[in-house]
Amino acid sequence: MKKVVTDLKVDGKVVFVRVDFNVPHKGSEITDDNRVRAAIPTIKELLNRNAKVVLLSHLGKVDWKKLAKGEKTQEDIDKQMQKNDLSIVLPVLKAHLDKALNKDVKVTFSKDTRGEGLKQAVSSLKSGDVLLVQNTRYEKGEEKNDESLAKEWASLADAFVMDAFGSAHRAHASTYGIPSELKKEGKETAVGFLMEKEIEGLGRCVSPKDNERPYVAVLGGAKVSSKIEVIDSLLKKCDKILIGGGMSYTFKKAVFGVNVGMSLCENDQLDYAKKCYESGKIVLPIDNILAKGLNFDDLSAKAEDIKPLEDNNNDFPSDYEGADIGPKTIKLYSDIIKGAKTIFWNGPMGVFENEQLQDGTKAICKACKEATENGAFTVIGGGDSAAAAKKFGYTESFSHVSTGGGASLELIQYDGKLPGIDVIEDK
Repeated sequence: MKKVVTDLKVDGKVVFVRVDFNVPHKGSEITDDNRVRAAIPTIKELLNRNAKVVLLSHLGKVDWKKLAKGEKTQEDIDKQMQKNDLSIVLPVLKAHLDKALNKDVKVTFSKDTRGEGLKQAVSSLKSGDVLLVQNTRYEKGEEKNDESLAKEWASLADAFVMDAFGSAHRAHASTYGIPSELKKEGKETAVGFLMEKEIEGLGRCVSPKDNERPYVAVLGGAKVSSKIEVIDSLLKKCDKILIGGGMSYTFKKAVFGVNVGMSLCENDQLDYAKKCYESGKIVLPIDNILAKGLNFDDLSAKAEDIKPLEDNNNDFPSDYEGADIGPKTIKLYSDIIKGAKTIFWNGPMGVFENEQLQDGTKAICKACKEATENGAFTVIGGGDSAAAAKKFGYTESFSHVSTGGGASLELIQYDGKLPGIDVIEDK
């Protein structure tokens, strides 16, 4: 059991909080502020207890590695930094804090990520103030967990709270280095409320008890190769794994030997897919919806033609690709889900952004809703699945919706262990 923010003594102290403000945006307009809202309860708790709060987050990418390799120019890096300027979050953050605390909260921004400018900004804070620091990835040493950077940040803090689950699988200077340095000095570290919920919610998918079975995982998404380790882990944990999305066509070719047309298919993963299927736990689609002329630059654009494929033994037409599960599979998967006690879902069943190809993903949402209502524990592992549930109005129908796609998969894969969690001290 990790220390939680409520376990800390923070009155008058500088508390560094690693949040996840990696928000989707178009220019300076934030298109979804869910990640900002998710951090408010932890920040509110600290402010109510007279802490001086310093917020660290990344936003987007800054390809320092590619610059070093000569694959990017300094001009490219400058453009990335301009695009991912974290100051766009400041007004949204302040609005949410003012509302949450029902008063005018002083929220300032530091354009400096280290050095005298940051030191001055931190030292000028008073209890109840908030400082948002510029994008941590402006620093070359962030993703390398550079010791000197971590030490400099840690020297300004009296305590540290980890509340960025979406970055907990990365051992970066701001997620791992700072708490490591503070622990050496005997200073407190804890997880925030968001992290606490993630650890508890996803933890139930790591090792369900006997009365929490059958345990069913639903896996979609594009590639088998990107999920090999999590599939291996889930095969040991689950009673059934329902496969959909682009990865299902690799399985179809491997198991049934059919031609899958223009569908996503990883020929170098066919042996692995066949081996997984032989476990007896993998369930594959028994029919599909095929599409011709999909526009992957605009997934909402209508395809030229849509047709069903009703038999696994049939080849796909050469100019079509699999784009969703069919009605027979929807019934099969829905029945399995409704009979489960624990369900973990990561990855849509098809091109859910397209109204012609969203029935499969919608059906998974509906089946999980009914399972939840019948007492099952249902979890979405972030990413596109969470986006789909939100799009179709099912977010509140799940027991837990994770804020981190990659982190949720790795937490299950590594039996509840992630760098950003392990570094925090236990109660």
